[in-house]
Amino acid sequence: MPELLETAPAFDPWLPGNNLTEVYDWEKVFAERRTLEIELGAGDGSFMMEWARRHPQTNFVALERLLGRVKKIAKRSVRENLRNVRALRLESAYFLKYLCPAESVSVLHVMFPDPWPKRKHHRHRLVQPEFIEACHKVLQSGGTLRFTTDHQDYFLWTTRHWGEAKGWEEVGPWDASGDPKSDFELEFEKEGRAVYRMRWRKV
Repeated sequence: MPELLETAPAFDPWLPGNNLTEVYDWEKVFAERRTLEIELGAGDGSFMMEWARRHPQTNFVALERLLGRVKKIAKRSVRENLRNVRALRLESAYFLKYLCPAESVSVLHVMFPDPWPKRKHHRHRLVQPEFIEACHKVLQSGGTLRFTTDHQDYFLWTTRHWGEAKGWEEVGPWDASGDPKSDFELEFEKEGRAVYRMRWRKV
C-alpha cells in the first residue's frame, strides 16, 4: 500500500472523457475557478506546458487528437505539478461544438494546424465556417482566438474566412518573441520558414 501511495499521481491531469455527450462544468474539473485558455491541437504540449507555468492563476485545457502526444502532456503535467492543466484526446471541432460550455473561454490557441495544402483536401482544414461559429460560441465577450501557421496559403484562407464571419474584429498579429515555442516552431525556425500570426476578438 505505501508503494501505491508513493506512485499515485498528485492530481488527475486528464479531462474526464467517459461521457462525450455532456457539456463540461469547469468548476468541477478544476479545483479553483479561474480564467480558462484552451489550445486546440496541442501537439506534444511544449507551448502549453511553459505557458501554464508562466500563468499559474489561469486554467488550461490541452486538446490533442494523437494519443501518444496527449499522454505526454498528461505525464508532464503531473511530473511538473502543473495543477492548472488538463489534457483530452479528441477532435477540436467536436469538443467546441458539443462539450465546451458557451462563453466560458478567454483565449483559444490554434497553432500550426495541418494545412492540407492540396486544393482537393481543403475541406479537411480545421478552419471552416462551422469551426469559426463554434469558437465564437465558447469564447467570452471580448475573448480572443490566436492563430499561428507556417503556411501562407492557409493563413490567407483563414483570414478570409474570419473576415467573412460575423461577430468578430481583427486585432492583428502580436509580438510572440517572448512566447514559448512548440517543437514545430523550433523546427520551422531552423528551416528558415516564415511564421504567420493573427488574432480575432469576439464582439
